[in-house]
Amino acid sequence: PAFRRFQRGYYRSYLPALAADWLQGPYLYKLYQHYRFLEGQIAILYVCGFASNVLFGLVSSSLVDQLGRKKSCILFSLTYSVCCLVKLSRDYLVLVVGRVLGGLSTALLFSAFEAWYVHEHVERYDFPSEWIAVTFSRAAFWNNIIAVGAGGAADFFADWLGLGPVAPFMVSIPFLVLSGFFAVKNWDENYGKKRSFSKNCGDGLKCLLSDRRVLLLGTIQALFESVIYIFIFLWTPVLDPHGAPLGIVFSAFMAASALGSSLYRLAVSRRYHLQPV
Repeated sequence: PAFRRFQRGYYRSYLPALAADWLQGPYLYKLYQHYRFLEGQIAILYVCGFASNVLFGLVSSSLVDQLGRKKSCILFSLTYSVCCLVKLSRDYLVLVVGRVLGGLSTALLFSAFEAWYVHEHVERYDFPSEWIAVTFSRAAFWNNIIAVGAGGAADFFADWLGLGPVAPFMVSIPFLVLSGFFAVKNWDENYGKKRSFSKNCGDGLKCLLSDRRVLLLGTIQALFESVIYIFIFLWTPVLDPHGAPLGIVFSAFMAASALGSSLYRLAVSRRYHLQPV
């Protein structure tokens, strides 16, 4: 029962954060197009967001450990809320700043929450470490459900209610406020070991160069992710001229992704014994 309560406390803050993130997926390109920006200008905005995510991703672990995991989750709620609010502006430079904030927020989302949970699970509550996988697998399941629902919700507010492509970004803000509120109310602060940024980068580079498999795996994943990012940029301008409901299409993508994960888990289960080679 204590573990269940602890899990629920984590999900109350983490799942609204995921919902806010997914709501912004279907209509980002459409919003910039609505503001009359050219395809090249929109591409630069996307690149700013991706580059920001890479740069902040390098320092996010050190930042989260030193600032505090709880404070970092609250900072995520604040920066992502500002990122959503600046979408109301038609000024190009303001939108660039919004993309940079989005990159910072994404880096925090995928580092601070899990780091906080692992520390509390092991250090404060002393639950068995094997149970960590239970929490994260359940979070992954709900993440898929939320992603599919977020596409439908974005379509409802943007198209059905006729509020325009900026509406899903405004709807994200209450979820971000909710996430920050539950973190403030229910979570205790914890910190990581203080390590210099240069040492972290040096250790990572050493790992890459010392093990050929790690380098190959990283290269393959980078190539795969590059295809995904090109797809993320192009799917809206390809489908939108044909009148496709963008939110529903996004939900279909997310449902297909969830199906792929389920098929993989089935393939490597004891029943079929298939192994990645």
